[in-house]
Amino acid sequence: MSRRGTIAGGVAGLVLLLAAGAAWWTQQTPEGRPPLGGAVASFVLADRTEPAPEITFSDAAGNTLRLADFKGKVVLVNLWATWCAPCVKEMPALDRLQAKLGGPDFAVLALSIDREGLAKVQPFFAQNKIAALAAYLDPAGRSPALFGARGLPTTLLIGRDGTVIGRQEGSAAWDEEAAIRLMRYYLDLGKAKSA
Repeated sequence: MSRRGTIAGGVAGLVLLLAAGAAWWTQQTPEGRPPLGGAVASFVLADRTEPAPEITFSDAAGNTLRLADFKGKVVLVNLWATWCAPCVKEMPALDRLQAKLGGPDFAVLALSIDREGLAKVQPFFAQNKIAALAAYLDPAGRSPALFGARGLPTTLLIGRDGTVIGRQEGSAAWDEEAAIRLMRYYLDLGKAKSA
């Protein structure tokens, strides 16, 4: 091999090494771009920062809640219904995500738009062994229009400050490592900003 070929091969190897390092750095630090791939490859980041719409809904006890009640947490808002086949398919993954990450810093807010409200959602949760998710209800079905949802399921990630980070149209495997890495990215980002 000529000296030119050796140098070109060395440069190509260095470029690959730097690219791999950049990809690792991006996925590991809040300063980099959020990790989008695998289960969340079709997650679309918001073009600009804007506050989430002010929606109201109820919990299983009939209490009226607002999205603002979750401020300070990273919230994954999932708009769904029991009659929506892709919604039904992804609900166990959302339940596992809530079981894994749910707490004072993170919540999955699975917001049902079933007109029958709790009478429809509660048996669905029992039948499908959904145990970690709380039942949140919007039987009037106002939230999809307020969020600009074009169909169900639509899932929006809301930052601790109440702004929309991005959205996923259609179902996703929310309990897979790629999705968990995306949630942790924004959980860590919030901690870094408050420190």
